Amino acid sequence: MKYLWSPWRMKYVLHHSPAANCFFCAALQQEDGPENLVLQRGKLAFVMMNRYPYTGGHLMVVPYLHQPSFDALEASINTEIMQLIAHSMQVIRRVYQPDGFNIGSNIGTAAGAGVADHVHFHVVPRWYGDTNFMSSVGDTRVLPEKLSDSYRRLRTEWGK
Repeated sequence: MKYLWSPWRMKYVLHHSPAANCFFCAALQQEDGPENLVLQRGKLAFVMMNRYPYTGGHLMVVPYLHQPSFDALEASINTEIMQLIAHSMQVIRRVYQPDGFNIGSNIGTAAGAGVADHVHFHVVPRWYGDTNFMSSVGDTRVLPEKLSDSYRRLRTEWGK
């Protein structure tokens, strides 16, 4: 095996931060609002809307700690994530009255994670008949309202 030495490689290994390019971490540096879509900040995790939702009201629950899998997190972080998922469901039920939910996390690129380096959980409200030909034939999702309107409605309801 041949090794190629380069002075910039060691600098990259020692000083590269995967969080530097993470939109979850970037959202935390902004003031909460329709721009970063953060609805709630807890002590160890936060809730934000998905900028490219599967359905209206699609939220994500994310730990502050930039880790690729929830099994790398302390129990206290996982506990808060579950509490935020439960509260997210309650808020979504009050605002949108869905027929059900999909809740889950894709761990690793092979499992479909779009952001594999920062674990997050999706809370997706579902309705009977919410999938149609637009998604499969037109590669288009139809949402009932603008993200900024969804953000305002969910944020207003969050503290109740």
